Amino acid sequence: MNEKTKRKSNNQSIGAFGEEKVSEYLLAHQYEIIERNWRIREGEIDVVALSSKGVFSFIEVKTRSSVAFGHPFEAINNDKAHRMQRLALAWLATHKCFGCDYSIDVAAVLISVDGAFTIEYRAGVL
Repeated sequence: MNEKTKRKSNNQSIGAFGEEKVSEYLLAHQYEIIERNWRIREGEIDVVALSSKGVFSFIEVKTRSSVAFGHPFEAINNDKAHRMQRLALAWLATHKCFGCDYSIDVAAVLISVDGAFTIEYRAGVL
């Protein structure tokens, strides 16, 4: 396995860890996980959840093992935010949920060297 493949594999496992921890966080806050890694040609939604108030949340999870390249939220630029909006609307249309309340949320997971982690969650970024 070459270095680029190793790095990609490590990034994928870090990302999967973050998505799992955010899913656990949401469950602890009375959300139901509807889907993970929902994909269409235009992109992917990391987590789709339903709040106890009946609001669908479309969550972008960014996981980092260091802030050397910036805080995870810094990876979500305007283009990414607009793509999330389009993906959320596509999910709602695909699931025939016209007129449903929804929110675009982001979660940052920071993993420390000792394996401890923190989650920062922001609801309704769009």
